[in-house]
Parts: sequence; C-alpha cells; structure tokens
Amino acid sequence: MRRNARFKANIGSFALTKTIITLKKADLTLGSAAASVHVLKNIDLEIRANEAVGIVGPSGSGKSTLLMVLAGLERLDSGEIVIDGAPLHALSEDALAEFRGRKIGIVFQSFHLIANMTALENVAVPLELANVKNPFDIAKRELAAVGLGERLSHYPGQLSGGEQQRVAIARALAPSPSVLIADEPTGNLDAETGRQIADLLFAKQAERSMTMLLVTHDNALAARCSRQIRVRSGEIVGDSAIHHPVQAVLA
Repeated sequence: MRRNARFKANIGSFALTKTIITLKKADLTLGSAAASVHVLKNIDLEIRANEAVGIVGPSGSGKSTLLMVLAGLERLDSGEIVIDGAPLHALSEDALAEFRGRKIGIVFQSFHLIANMTALENVAVPLELANVKNPFDIAKRELAAVGLGERLSHYPGQLSGGEQQRVAIARALAPSPSVLIADEPTGNLDAETGRQIADLLFAKQAERSMTMLLVTHDNALAARCSRQIRVRSGEIVGDSAIHHPVQAVLA
C-alpha cells in the first residue's frame, strides 16, 4: 500500500505539469495571389512547461514558420495562440513585443549580433531598452554563465562562430524567459562546436526549468529532446513524447 501510494503521488505530480503553450486551429498563409503559400493548416498543439521539444521536417514543411509563430514574430491569419496565460493573437504589437521581451528567448542560426557592439553590449542593450534594472550586471553574469566572462569587450568580428552563438544564447537567457526558442542553433557551426552549443542549450534548459522549442535538421540533436513534433506540408504529422519513467519508491 505504501509503495502504491507513493507511485500514485508521483503519477499525479507528473500529470499536473501545466500547459504553457496552446495552439488552436492555427492557420497562416504567406504571400498573396498566385504567390501565396498555405504555410500552417489549422494546427492544434499543446506544450507543457519544462519540455524540450524538437520540431523536425523537410525543408519547406512549415516548421520554421511554426517556430516564428510560437516566438510571437509571425501573426496568425486565424486561430489562437496562448503562451504562459497570454493570448498572443489578441495582443497589440506593443504588448506583444513587451511580452516577447520578458517571456521568450530566441536563438537564431545566424546569431543576429550587432557588429558594432561588444559582447557585453549585445546582451545588455536589449535589457536596457526593456527598462530592466542593472542590465550590464545581468549581461556580465549571463556571459560568464556561457563561458565568455573574459570576452566581454570583444566585438562579434573578433569572436569565433561558437563564441558568437554563446553571446546569442546569453542574450536570449538574460531576461529569464519561460520559453527558449532555437531555430537551427547549430546550423552554422562545425560538428564539435555544434555539439558544445547543444550541450549548453540543454544544460541551461534543465538548470532553469524552461520550455525549449528547437527546430533542427540534425536527427541526433532532435533525439536529445524529450518530445519530437514532425511537420510536413503545414501540418503536424507526428508527435512522439519520450517521458522519463516514473520510479516507484520501494520501501
């Protein structure tokens, strides 16, 4: 009885993990007239807090567009998207930008660092613009956390590709977001550097209990996620979750 009670308690705790992202009938067409493409087709999706979700599929399948919708960077034509309780589909542009700055960290394949700003400034300035207190102190801490504590004054052109991506990760993590979004984060890196960046992303996701959404063509990287969503022709055609087994306590 004692063993069964603890087993049920563990199951209950697992089942009550909250849903942090919900998509309902998400539909999006890009372009117009003959050049229009129906990119997302009435997608329904729920993602729970603290999941690491790999989004995979062939080129042109809509996976990166889905990620941009989840990042609040692309508006739906119809449907609903709710992240951490906020209805993104109903927010004004200003409110959406403010929410994104607080709740969503984004890492791109091409780093998107500002060339004439130092590593420290690249991380601190977005915080400063968002009126976060002590932005440069936070930036120093985050750069140290990704192994760049000695590179604060270096410009992107003075950094390797892996170091630039570490700056981008520090920038994404600096606001302490609920959701971390990464679009092909290892795509511009060699295999070893890519592995190091992947290790860093998964370590930070676990350390900070964030939800992570990761678009990748790398099957090995996708396999490290706890769940994989497969997209084809604007639709979700596969959704496989890999849960850690619940361990019953034997006593």
